[in-house]
Amino acid sequence: WEESTLHNDLKVIEPKTQSEEDEPPKVELKELPPYLEYAFLGDNGEWPVIIAKDLSSKEKTDLINVLKTRKKAIAWKLTDIKGIDPEFCSHKILLEEEHSPKVQS
Repeated sequence: WEESTLHNDLKVIEPKTQSEEDEPPKVELKELPPYLEYAFLGDNGEWPVIIAKDLSSKEKTDLINVLKTRKKAIAWKLTDIKGIDPEFCSHKILLEEEHSPKVQS
């Protein structure tokens, strides 16, 4: 066994309250490739998931029912992933101090 290293530089993210978990995420639905479609785990277009378009009606119903029962396990946003600091996953471009960002055309 290798000993695991404790990373003191990582932040601890506090768990969300029950009411925050019950609120549907506010997401912008984008155009999907022709082989995918949106399905919704809630009413009125809430709790969107992306599924394969070529599933049979029964397969879609079964899949949506399973996803509904496991809804809390789905990370709807980066901040929903327990134990991972969103800053750790954010893209940053590191520049040397004497350089400044430029827009190229």
